[in-house]
Amino acid sequence: MCERYVTPEAEQAEQEFGVVRRWWQFSPSFNVGPSRYIPVIRMHDGQVEGVMLRWGLIPDWAEADAAKASAMTASLAEIEHAAATRDAWEAGRRCIVPMFGYYTWQRTWQGHRQPFFVRLVNRRVFGVAAVWDRTEVEEGDDVIEGCALITVGPNSMLTELQGADSAMPAILERRDYAVWLTAAPAVAKTVLKPLAQQHMIAYPVSPRINSFRYDDEHLIHPLGNISLPMSV
Repeated sequence: MCERYVTPEAEQAEQEFGVVRRWWQFSPSFNVGPSRYIPVIRMHDGQVEGVMLRWGLIPDWAEADAAKASAMTASLAEIEHAAATRDAWEAGRRCIVPMFGYYTWQRTWQGHRQPFFVRLVNRRVFGVAAVWDRTEVEEGDDVIEGCALITVGPNSMLTELQGADSAMPAILERRDYAVWLTAAPAVAKTVLKPLAQQHMIAYPVSPRINSFRYDDEHLIHPLGNISLPMSV
């Protein structure tokens, strides 16, 4: 699962995904949680655009009321059928969330949750598959565009950390970016799979990440280590 994550440098994200239309403005954040507006990649008029969407999809029919339906994440098994994401999937409203890394938690034998930071080996930016939708208040001018991250089953590394019944974000291979954004739904679905563990690294970090009061680079430093710059 992905409850919190780290945004990359905007310039690096634009290079990674070939952004043509830059409607976003953001800087690295080390403690991004649900309901925040986050940078997202999607297609518009045949061009790749970077926009800011709410992390938390509210379907069009919910009329901007999250109490009626909303989704922060959607599993591969439910995305076509869940009330919150079904319309977005059928309409092909697919997008990509750029990340530097994300956090996950392991239940220890003492019963507390130890946070881990997960990133890719020798990659400063990677993309997680997502879907988006647009909703507005009935007879009003308030419009919300939000997205939900797609999750898949865990690879062997994350199974060891979280258990076999856990989930991980659907991290896309570079070659699959265009497929995910533009292909027919049946074809796009084929790129949703667990990323092989040899491409990933995970290590324990400070429990400071459990509070949104903190948002600094020290959150991703390994426990007992001095630093881990974003250039790694």
